[in-house]
Amino acid sequence: MATRKKQAPEQVVRMLATADRMLNEGKDVADVCRELQVSEQTYSQ
Repeated sequence: MATRKKQAPEQVVRMLATADRMLNEGKDVADVCRELQVSEQTYSQ
């Protein structure tokens, strides 16, 4: 089992802001998750 990588709260906020910007640019969720290196399940939580 792989160990989980814990993100600092500031990193999470930055990643969510980036994801929001990318989604507004027209990218789909799968592309955003791939670029940010998170699973779609993690993103949707």
